[in-house]
Amino acid sequence: MSIREDAQQMKLDAPTMAATGIDTRNDALRRVKEALIAHADVIFAANAQDLAAAQANEVAPQIVKRLRFDEHKLADVTAGIDQLVALPDPVGRATLDRELDEGLELRRVTCPIGVIGVIFEARPDALVQISTLCLKSGNCAILKGGRETANTNRVLFALIHDAAVAAGLPDGCLKQAESHADIDELLACDREVDLLIPRGSNAFVRYIMDHTKIPVMGHSDGICHMYIDVDADQGQALRLIVDAKTQYVAACNALETCLVDRAIAPVFLPRLADTCADAGVILHGGDEVQAFIPVEPLGEDGYRHEYLDMALTVALVDGVDAACDHINRYGSHHTDSICTTNTAHADRFCQLVDSAGVYVNASTRFADGFRYGFGAEVGISTGKIHARGPVGLDGLVTYKYLLLGHGDIVGDYASGKKRFTHRDLL
Repeated sequence: MSIREDAQQMKLDAPTMAATGIDTRNDALRRVKEALIAHADVIFAANAQDLAAAQANEVAPQIVKRLRFDEHKLADVTAGIDQLVALPDPVGRATLDRELDEGLELRRVTCPIGVIGVIFEARPDALVQISTLCLKSGNCAILKGGRETANTNRVLFALIHDAAVAAGLPDGCLKQAESHADIDELLACDREVDLLIPRGSNAFVRYIMDHTKIPVMGHSDGICHMYIDVDADQGQALRLIVDAKTQYVAACNALETCLVDRAIAPVFLPRLADTCADAGVILHGGDEVQAFIPVEPLGEDGYRHEYLDMALTVALVDGVDAACDHINRYGSHHTDSICTTNTAHADRFCQLVDSAGVYVNASTRFADGFRYGFGAEVGISTGKIHARGPVGLDGLVTYKYLLLGHGDIVGDYASGKKRFTHRDLL
């Protein structure tokens, strides 16, 4: 079947999927976990093929790290599934219950979005996270992963789909797109697909937005900052910088720019240079930073560079407001952090920085759905509508209004025969 035919079938299956009970959806998740563990050797063998192909094609080391699906990644995704199972049902939750008049009740209840198309980078663990989140939230999903992990994705998808169907979910709960041509066909399915979630560069997300009528929730670059305030605990700041930069350099929440208050530059920059040298991190900066420590020059995109590698941009600023201005101007509105012992400075930073995640004395690497207790995430939205930050179950549901009456008509209220009481029941 073509992607359009798949999408048409999924549109028909979406109401059935939305109506499945939480016990059925949780059973599907448990079966997915069991299938992944039982077929680990098959998954790892497929992944070995992808890794060998990547090395033969001289794919960059930081990208190869994303491609790997090993025992550690399997443990992570299965732990995420356990976390998802333990979470309450996001569907059918009343967020408003109002008596408009006696015997006339208005409810606003959560419901699945419907059919979601997710286009994501070559990370096999992302396929597991995205598919299980969609299953738990009662959505049907078309999944398109990066071609570099085609073999791994194919095995994972088959295991997950078969486990979900065996639990009683409709066959159209999940479909897989594999070719680049499938993406263009998917973008044309505006009558069948309710939401697109692209993960990748700004250019890729912009391409998706410019070539579809489907609403798009974008997950783009992760140009994350850490501002070292004049009142920072400098030892703590260095520890946070190393974790945020090196714990997993290929992640979108890895640190890419370190902003340092000019007042502490003479003392802090040499310490930063020594610490980063020990950690294997190459520093980049302008002439002002070069006056204090040796740095490599900035690239063509200046302060808007996402390295995804063992490299870090350093810049000097005059105080909290200047740091916030720099972040809002050059950042990607992903996750940004301040290191300070000054509560007033921390509060100011949290107020002014316009990002999905704003942290105080914490590593940017915490920006993750699993670490937030969401079980997993379909991505980190850097937009503001309708979800922001790590998108878990709450970001995959919308709502509808239910009006429960007893033969009520508007004419009675328009004529003055009856009057609204508008009494909240929640």
